[in-house]
Amino acid sequence: MGEDPGTVGAPVAAAGDPEQIREQIEATRRELGDTVEALAAKTDVKTHVRKRVERTKASLPNPVVLGLGTATLVVGFVVWRRVRH
Repeated sequence: MGEDPGTVGAPVAAAGDPEQIREQIEATRRELGDTVEALAAKTDVKTHVRKRVERTKASLPNPVVLGLGTATLVVGFVVWRRVRH
């Protein structure tokens, strides 16, 4: 961007034989493909939201265990009050 196209990259004379040039082109294509995939992954909002929701759900206590714990506490309190009086 904003650079003179004639000065970007290695000079043709320094590039070597045609096979080296092909290998460099293929390596550049692979790098570009990896970069595009990484950018696409970063901009995938649905996936980021889904992962955040899953992490949040996993961090919450299990409602069944929470309910059993609360029920046990209430029953224990009622028994304690009856025994005390």
